[in-house]
Amino acid sequence: MGRRKKEPRNVHRENIASAASVLFMEKGIAETSMDDIAKAAGYSKATLYVYFENKEEIVGILVLNSMKKLYDYISAALEQREGTWERYLLICKGLVRYQEEFPFYFDMALGKINIDFENREYVPEEKETYLVGETINEKIKEFLMEGMERGDLQSGLEMMPVIFHFWGMLSGMIRLAANKEAYIGKAMHLSKEQFLDYGFSMLYRSIAAK
Repeated sequence: MGRRKKEPRNVHRENIASAASVLFMEKGIAETSMDDIAKAAGYSKATLYVYFENKEEIVGILVLNSMKKLYDYISAALEQREGTWERYLLICKGLVRYQEEFPFYFDMALGKINIDFENREYVPEEKETYLVGETINEKIKEFLMEGMERGDLQSGLEMMPVIFHFWGMLSGMIRLAANKEAYIGKAMHLSKEQFLDYGFSMLYRSIAAK
Protein backbone atom coordinates (compact mmCIF):
# COMPACT_ATOMS: atom_id res chain seq x y z
CA MET A 1 0.00 0.00 0.00
CA GLY A 2 2.95 2.32 0.68
CA ARG A 3 4.08 2.06 -2.95
CA ARG A 4 0.63 3.04 -4.13
CA LYS A 5 0.69 6.31 -2.22
CA LYS A 6 3.88 7.29 -4.05
CA GLU A 7 2.34 6.67 -7.45
CA PRO A 8 0.57 9.51 -9.28
CA ARG A 9 -3.20 9.67 -8.96
CA ASN A 10 -3.69 8.99 -12.67
CA VAL A 11 -1.84 5.66 -12.32
CA HIS A 12 -4.39 4.46 -9.75
CA ARG A 13 -7.27 5.67 -11.90
CA GLU A 14 -5.89 3.84 -14.94
CA ASN A 15 -5.39 0.64 -12.91
CA ILE A 16 -8.95 0.77 -11.65
CA ALA A 17 -10.42 1.64 -15.06
CA SER A 18 -8.47 -1.22 -16.67
CA ALA A 19 -9.79 -3.73 -14.13
CA ALA A 20 -13.31 -2.38 -14.58
CA SER A 21 -13.07 -2.67 -18.36
CA VAL A 22 -12.33 -6.40 -18.10
CA LEU A 23 -15.28 -6.90 -15.75
CA PHE A 24 -17.62 -4.88 -17.96
CA MET A 25 -16.70 -7.08 -20.92
CA GLU A 26 -17.24 -10.26 -18.90
CA LYS A 27 -20.34 -9.35 -16.91
CA GLY A 28 -21.75 -6.18 -18.40
CA ILE A 29 -21.79 -2.75 -16.81
CA ALA A 30 -25.08 -3.17 -14.95
CA GLU A 31 -24.02 -6.45 -13.35
CA THR A 32 -20.62 -5.15 -12.19
CA SER A 33 -20.53 -3.57 -8.74
CA MET A 34 -17.98 -1.24 -7.18
CA ASP A 35 -17.10 -4.13 -4.84
CA ASP A 36 -16.30 -6.27 -7.88
CA ILE A 37 -14.10 -3.54 -9.33
CA ALA A 38 -12.25 -2.97 -6.05
CA LYS A 39 -11.45 -6.68 -5.71
CA ALA A 40 -10.33 -7.02 -9.33
CA ALA A 41 -8.09 -3.95 -9.09
CA GLY A 42 -6.62 -4.97 -5.72
CA TYR A 43 -7.96 -1.98 -3.78
CA SER A 44 -10.22 -1.71 -0.78
CA LYS A 45 -13.65 -0.31 -1.55
CA ALA A 46 -12.84 2.76 0.55
CA THR A 47 -9.66 3.38 -1.46
CA LEU A 48 -11.60 2.92 -4.70
CA TYR A 49 -13.85 5.83 -3.75
CA VAL A 50 -10.80 8.03 -3.26
CA TYR A 51 -10.19 7.86 -7.00
CA PHE A 52 -13.75 7.50 -8.38
CA GLU A 53 -16.97 8.81 -6.92
CA ASN A 54 -19.09 6.12 -8.57
CA LYS A 55 -19.27 3.54 -11.34
CA GLU A 56 -20.60 6.13 -13.80
CA GLU A 57 -17.33 8.05 -13.51
CA ILE A 58 -15.37 4.89 -14.37
CA VAL A 59 -17.62 4.27 -17.37
CA GLY A 60 -17.05 7.89 -18.40
CA ILE A 61 -13.29 7.45 -18.48
CA LEU A 62 -13.59 4.24 -20.51
CA VAL A 63 -15.91 5.88 -23.03
CA LEU A 64 -13.45 8.77 -23.36
CA ASN A 65 -10.54 6.37 -23.87
CA SER A 66 -12.54 4.51 -26.51
CA MET A 67 -13.36 7.72 -28.36
CA LYS A 68 -9.68 8.68 -28.35
CA LYS A 69 -8.80 5.29 -29.83
CA LEU A 70 -11.40 5.83 -32.55
CA TYR A 71 -9.92 9.27 -33.25
CA ASP A 72 -6.46 7.70 -33.68
CA TYR A 73 -7.77 5.18 -36.22
CA ILE A 74 -9.67 7.78 -38.24
CA SER A 75 -6.78 10.26 -38.18
CA ALA A 76 -4.31 7.63 -39.37
CA ALA A 77 -6.57 6.83 -42.33
CA LEU A 78 -7.11 10.45 -43.32
CA GLU A 79 -3.42 11.34 -43.12
CA GLN A 80 -2.71 9.11 -46.10
CA ARG A 81 -2.13 10.99 -49.37
CA GLU A 82 -4.42 8.85 -51.44
CA GLY A 83 -7.50 9.41 -53.59
CA THR A 84 -11.00 9.80 -52.15
CA TRP A 85 -11.96 6.16 -52.69
CA GLU A 86 -8.70 4.87 -51.25
CA ARG A 87 -8.95 7.09 -48.15
CA TYR A 88 -12.57 6.07 -47.68
CA LEU A 89 -11.52 2.40 -47.72
CA LEU A 90 -8.78 3.16 -45.20
CA ILE A 91 -11.39 4.69 -42.88
CA CYS A 92 -13.54 1.56 -43.25
CA LYS A 93 -10.60 -0.76 -42.67
CA GLY A 94 -9.58 1.30 -39.64
CA LEU A 95 -13.06 0.86 -38.16
CA VAL A 96 -12.90 -2.88 -38.77
CA ARG A 97 -9.48 -3.12 -37.11
CA TYR A 98 -10.73 -1.04 -34.20
CA GLN A 99 -13.76 -3.32 -33.72
CA GLU A 100 -11.61 -6.44 -33.88
CA GLU A 101 -9.08 -5.14 -31.36
CA PHE A 102 -11.48 -3.31 -29.05
CA PRO A 103 -15.02 -4.72 -29.50
CA PHE A 104 -16.21 -3.39 -26.14
CA TYR A 105 -14.76 0.05 -26.87
CA PHE A 106 -16.29 -0.03 -30.37
CA ASP A 107 -19.79 -0.34 -28.93
CA MET A 108 -19.11 2.29 -26.28
CA ALA A 109 -17.68 4.82 -28.72
CA LEU A 110 -20.69 4.50 -31.02
CA GLY A 111 -23.22 4.40 -28.20
CA LYS A 112 -25.18 7.21 -26.59
CA ILE A 113 -23.13 10.11 -25.23
CA ASN A 114 -24.20 13.16 -23.25
CA ILE A 115 -24.57 16.39 -25.22
CA ASP A 116 -26.43 18.46 -22.61
CA PHE A 117 -23.88 20.30 -20.49
CA GLU A 118 -26.17 23.17 -19.52
CA ASN A 119 -29.08 21.51 -17.75
CA ARG A 120 -27.66 18.42 -16.05
CA GLU A 121 -24.70 17.31 -14.01
CA TYR A 122 -21.89 15.56 -15.80
CA VAL A 123 -18.40 14.22 -15.19
CA PRO A 124 -15.56 16.04 -17.02
CA GLU A 125 -14.87 13.00 -19.19
CA GLU A 126 -18.34 13.25 -20.73
CA LYS A 127 -17.69 16.69 -22.16
CA GLU A 128 -14.25 15.70 -23.37
CA THR A 129 -15.78 12.65 -25.08
CA TYR A 130 -18.26 14.90 -26.84
CA LEU A 131 -15.48 17.23 -28.00
CA VAL A 132 -13.36 14.35 -29.35
CA GLY A 133 -16.42 13.08 -31.23
CA GLU A 134 -16.98 16.53 -32.71
CA THR A 135 -13.33 16.63 -33.82
CA ILE A 136 -13.80 13.27 -35.58
CA ASN A 137 -16.91 14.58 -37.32
CA GLU A 138 -15.00 17.67 -38.43
CA LYS A 139 -12.25 15.50 -39.94
CA ILE A 140 -14.83 13.44 -41.83
CA LYS A 141 -16.50 16.65 -43.01
CA GLU A 142 -13.17 17.92 -44.39
CA PHE A 143 -12.67 14.59 -46.15
CA LEU A 144 -16.10 14.81 -47.80
CA MET A 145 -15.55 18.43 -48.82
CA GLU A 146 -12.24 17.51 -50.46
CA GLY A 147 -13.98 14.66 -52.28
CA MET A 148 -16.61 17.05 -53.65
CA GLU A 149 -13.96 19.57 -54.70
CA ARG A 150 -12.09 16.84 -56.59
CA GLY A 151 -15.28 15.82 -58.34
CA ASP A 152 -15.17 12.34 -56.80
CA LEU A 153 -18.31 12.82 -54.71
CA GLN A 154 -21.70 14.26 -55.51
CA SER A 155 -21.92 18.02 -55.08
CA GLY A 156 -24.25 19.51 -52.49
CA LEU A 157 -24.01 16.70 -49.92
CA GLU A 158 -25.54 17.66 -46.56
CA MET A 159 -22.57 17.07 -44.31
CA MET A 160 -23.96 16.05 -40.92
CA PRO A 161 -26.79 13.82 -42.22
CA VAL A 162 -24.32 12.07 -44.54
CA ILE A 163 -21.77 11.64 -41.75
CA PHE A 164 -24.31 10.19 -39.30
CA HIS A 165 -25.92 7.90 -41.85
CA PHE A 166 -22.51 6.53 -42.74
CA TRP A 167 -21.55 6.05 -39.08
CA GLY A 168 -24.77 4.14 -38.54
CA MET A 169 -24.49 2.01 -41.66
CA LEU A 170 -20.78 1.27 -41.32
CA SER A 171 -20.96 0.41 -37.62
CA GLY A 172 -24.04 -1.76 -38.18
CA MET A 173 -22.39 -3.58 -41.07
CA ILE A 174 -19.20 -4.18 -39.10
CA ARG A 175 -21.15 -5.49 -36.08
CA LEU A 176 -23.23 -7.74 -38.35
CA ALA A 177 -20.15 -9.17 -40.03
CA ALA A 178 -18.53 -9.88 -36.65
CA ASN A 179 -21.64 -11.54 -35.19
CA LYS A 180 -22.74 -13.44 -38.32
CA GLU A 181 -19.40 -14.44 -39.81
CA ALA A 182 -20.27 -18.16 -39.86
CA TYR A 183 -23.65 -17.54 -41.50
CA ILE A 184 -22.12 -15.22 -44.10
CA GLY A 185 -19.64 -17.95 -45.00
CA LYS A 186 -22.26 -20.69 -45.21
CA ALA A 187 -25.12 -18.80 -46.88
CA MET A 188 -23.19 -16.43 -49.13
CA HIS A 189 -19.88 -18.25 -49.55
CA LEU A 190 -18.13 -15.02 -48.65
CA SER A 191 -15.45 -14.33 -46.10
CA LYS A 192 -16.10 -11.56 -43.60
CA GLU A 193 -13.65 -9.37 -45.52
CA GLN A 194 -15.40 -9.98 -48.85
CA PHE A 195 -18.81 -9.27 -47.31
CA LEU A 196 -17.55 -5.99 -45.83
CA ASP A 197 -15.76 -4.94 -49.02
CA TYR A 198 -19.03 -5.40 -50.93
CA GLY A 199 -20.90 -3.30 -48.38
CA PHE A 200 -18.25 -0.59 -48.27
CA SER A 201 -18.33 -0.30 -52.05
CA MET A 202 -22.13 -0.14 -52.08
CA LEU A 203 -22.16 2.71 -49.55
CA TYR A 204 -19.50 4.65 -51.39
CA ARG A 205 -21.44 4.44 -54.66
CA SER A 206 -24.42 6.08 -52.94
CA ILE A 207 -22.48 9.37 -52.66
CA ALA A 208 -19.99 9.01 -55.52
CA ALA A 209 -20.23 11.38 -58.48
CA LYS A 210 -22.20 9.84 -61.32
